[in-house]
Amino acid sequence: MNDTSALIPSIPWLKTRRALLAIAVLVSSVAGCIAMYRVTLSLAMGWQIAMLMLFALTFTWIALAFWGALCGFVVCALHLDPLSLRRLSREIPNARLLVSRTALVMPIYAEPPIPTFAGLEATCRSLLAHALDDHDEQEAANPLCEHFDVFILSDTQDADHAQLEEVHVAALQRRFAGELAIHYRRRPNNNGRKAGNIAEFCRRWGRHYDFMVVLDADSLMSGATLLRMVQRMQRQPSIGMIQTVPIPVGQKTLFGRFTQFASALYSPMLAAGQSFWQGDAANYWGHNAIIRTRAFMDHAGLPTLPGKPPMGGELLSHDFVEAALLKRGGWQVLLDTTVTTAVSRHNPYVSASHNSFEAMPSNLLDFAKRDRRWLQGNLQHLRLLGGAGLHPLSRLHFFYGAFAYLSSLVWLGLLICTSVLVTYHVLGEVSGHPLPQPLSLGLLSITLGMLLAPKLLGLGLALWQAPHAFGGRLCLIVSTCFEILFAALIAPLMMAWHSLFIINVLLGRSIEWQTQPRGERSLSWRETWQHTGWMTLSGLLWAGIMVVFSPTAFGWLTPAWLGLVGAAPLVKYTSSGTWGGVVRYRLGLLKTPSSTLKPPLLEAFETLVENSHPYPLDPTTQHPFPLVPTPAEHRGEMPCQSFKQFDRQAATNPSATFKEPH
Repeated sequence: MNDTSALIPSIPWLKTRRALLAIAVLVSSVAGCIAMYRVTLSLAMGWQIAMLMLFALTFTWIALAFWGALCGFVVCALHLDPLSLRRLSREIPNARLLVSRTALVMPIYAEPPIPTFAGLEATCRSLLAHALDDHDEQEAANPLCEHFDVFILSDTQDADHAQLEEVHVAALQRRFAGELAIHYRRRPNNNGRKAGNIAEFCRRWGRHYDFMVVLDADSLMSGATLLRMVQRMQRQPSIGMIQTVPIPVGQKTLFGRFTQFASALYSPMLAAGQSFWQGDAANYWGHNAIIRTRAFMDHAGLPTLPGKPPMGGELLSHDFVEAALLKRGGWQVLLDTTVTTAVSRHNPYVSASHNSFEAMPSNLLDFAKRDRRWLQGNLQHLRLLGGAGLHPLSRLHFFYGAFAYLSSLVWLGLLICTSVLVTYHVLGEVSGHPLPQPLSLGLLSITLGMLLAPKLLGLGLALWQAPHAFGGRLCLIVSTCFEILFAALIAPLMMAWHSLFIINVLLGRSIEWQTQPRGERSLSWRETWQHTGWMTLSGLLWAGIMVVFSPTAFGWLTPAWLGLVGAAPLVKYTSSGTWGGVVRYRLGLLKTPSSTLKPPLLEAFETLVENSHPYPLDPTTQHPFPLVPTPAEHRGEMPCQSFKQFDRQAATNPSATFKEPH
């Protein structure tokens, strides 16, 4: 073993960081509320209390995002690891240092076979290629296949789709024969959905493996990233989970390009800020993460919430809960941002070898539908806030995830109240006191400044460190302005959708968690109007009332009603791949590091997708290849955890069962 000081990640001044962040957020929130109190002095007591409560919630949320982004900006600007605060250096993982066994686990449910298995094959090829880069005599004695296995865990229920799935898996097994073991298991039911799928894998085969890397059907991870995470888990046996920061890639619609640009520009900095203050109590996003299998089995068995859906039943957003249970069990949960930040001093946004990618919905409608599922799951977490033994930051994650959607309802309430507040006709008739315009304008300016600050900080960081990765400085500046405008226009749409979704949940209307659309999908006008027509009509009505009764309110609230009025064309045209191509290739905007510098992992994935056969057969027999039988089981228990009681002394953090070579 290495020196014991290396076993526990050094996170200096973690309590101080959290305290300073809390003080900064609290001071900002109090200052904002004092200013808002002065703005609302002329209102009746009831209106004043309502406005202050809504504003306090909204402004505190904005302040937390602002100060977190500022922390991330400083960390990235100084090229520091957000946990240890040490200078980052590019780490080159060595496959010879592996002494553990890891399972790459991909749960799937009726996914399109070609892109799904092309992504898995690209990840596996990258892993094998990285191991072969190190030509050493010891490599032959330590083959990679002894340390990695792949499991495709299918919950597909349709027989025809399952048969096609098996044909593609069998062909994949044949291509990797002798290099990497690929196993396929299909459940006859999908009890527990994804969480139940992974839990069954753990019970049947989990004791074979020290770690498991959870991949979604759209995940892409480089071999360097995988090896780096495994070796860190080996060195530091107190870590229960490491979550990477997956960057969206692959979409060609205008909405997809906006999403990918924003994520590439802002996510590295924002994630570094989160890691800076979350420390070893980070969150889990359900994929592109490595987990210590025994710790997961001992502590992350999910209970069923009492009551009926949507607030009861199975936990839909299981990942947050699993991270909280691991942390409660004494394990560290880390957010590893070094894959996407500062892996190279000259280009902190992309590396030729360190990659973690995912796909995003191609249009706003599918994006909102995915949010509908997440919203229901995250609202369930409010019932777990008082869970026994949970770390305070785990409780904060539960609240934070729920309020990410509840904030839309708060914002809607604030806008409704503000519509009355700034209507000087009403104020003049009711109280006789005019609205203090300079003060309210100043508060509005500060609020907008704090909202825009994370985007401007991300822009400044990219302009300084890697403008070429985004097409050059001019292209980067114009693209960022374009993205800010787009984000401002869709914000009212997401507010309206989220508010509607929350109301449906409160009325007891549950939804089924179905397969997420992952391919490109251009929306028709009929489908668009079906889902956005009520927004356009509401926006027109709102704007019309403001014009009639208060031109001042009409002007102030333009960012809100304009997005609603333009909802239908905005959703329709941003789903277009044609317009996405015009912006990207004719105007040269919304370039990202993944498209400009093209990591080998993405090139390999695109080549595999293009060359994949829709129904691969054995060329000698013209029949499907036979499936390789599943390996022998080594069954283990994964008990359901309780949120009503927890014995901290009984929760142990055993040492790893392997030793790292010198």
